[in-house]
Amino acid sequence: MVDDRRLEAGFIATREVGHHGVSATGLTIAELTIEASWNLQGDPARPDFVEEARRLFDIALPTKANMSARSGTLTALWVGPRSWLLVAGIASSLTDFIDKRDAISRQRGALFDVSASRVAWALAGPRAADVLAKGCPLDFHPRAFATRACAQSVYGHINVLVEKRDEIPTFVLMVARSFARDVERALCTGAFQCGFDVLAPRPYG
Repeated sequence: MVDDRRLEAGFIATREVGHHGVSATGLTIAELTIEASWNLQGDPARPDFVEEARRLFDIALPTKANMSARSGTLTALWVGPRSWLLVAGIASSLTDFIDKRDAISRQRGALFDVSASRVAWALAGPRAADVLAKGCPLDFHPRAFATRACAQSVYGHINVLVEKRDEIPTFVLMVARSFARDVERALCTGAFQCGFDVLAPRPYG
């Protein structure tokens, strides 16, 4: 049974492990811990820059708009024609920042440490797209938003970055830390009527 008082007061939060909402379960939500996150900028038309990025991070940067790539524990998200967000749930994937920043600078690129800037959740299950669609204008149909797609949009009125991991489907939703609580409550409100299980936090990756 839906507890309207708890819902309206915003007491249901994604950090409360267990089942919430109606008895059915069409969704799981898990907070993803981001150990390190770097913004990489450069010209993908420069072979030296592309090769240096591959050497430093052991990943091929996605050059197609709104796509992502994964290698081991590292994910590279396309966020602009000359900009990528590198995210790791295990710090060993992104280390020696100063040395790598200097190496990228020599290829006319730039590297910024934004590790503390975002909070992320994984939403998985047959109702994941429905819950996202309640607050986000993106089209999450598989034909429009395929596996490895990523896009910047809004959830409610808050800027977010959405990535699709697989065909379960599993989506990752990232938001600026200062707005995390608002998005968390909105997600739970949207998920309450379909029933959802909150899982223990796990590393991003």
